[in-house]
Amino acid sequence: MSIFVSEPGRPIGTRLPEAFRSRRVGDVTELSESAPISPGHSEATDAEFQQAAHSGSFRALQEYGAAAAGERREERVYLPVAEISSPAQFSVPASATLAEALDTMEQNRVHHLVVFAENNVAGLIDLRWLLSWVHQYGSDALNHNLAHIELPAFLTASPETDAHQLARLMLAHRLNAALVIDASGEPKGIVTSTDYLKLYANAGRQEGAV
Repeated sequence: MSIFVSEPGRPIGTRLPEAFRSRRVGDVTELSESAPISPGHSEATDAEFQQAAHSGSFRALQEYGAAAAGERREERVYLPVAEISSPAQFSVPASATLAEALDTMEQNRVHHLVVFAENNVAGLIDLRWLLSWVHQYGSDALNHNLAHIELPAFLTASPETDAHQLARLMLAHRLNAALVIDASGEPKGIVTSTDYLKLYANAGRQEGAV
């Protein structure tokens, strides 16, 4: 399962796990399962999907489509996190101050920002963390550069990662967001606890209407 947690640390260089640093299509070293997809198997797993997709086989896509036919997204055995994530559109450099990060969030009406250090992903911060830092260290903290601060831990996942498994790990690590990284090591999207609330709340409304 392509899910990793980066420990808290200063945004120096890249804080992406090795598996996501310039990851090439076809690199499946993080996978532990090697069995091919069985045509008679109706439940495509994340590992099967990744292995088939990265090896140039499109049977995984076909198998997943067959398995998901007629099922609501929140009930699928395998739900790619790319289907529920939002684009990672907004970022700040590590040289930015906390005040600048807060301004970026306010101007774009977002609660999460990707932090870059020399064009490398160096962290993921949210509004709650920023406000907690300012509350703890006072208004002077607004002038501190992110580069001089220990940023919080963050989860990274690939677009094809199973969303249900990612949700469990977010709960286990008490993190309300994860960064989705594409095959080239670039931020593809952000999935938050709000995305999951919308997903399962929609399921509840549909069940109530039955």
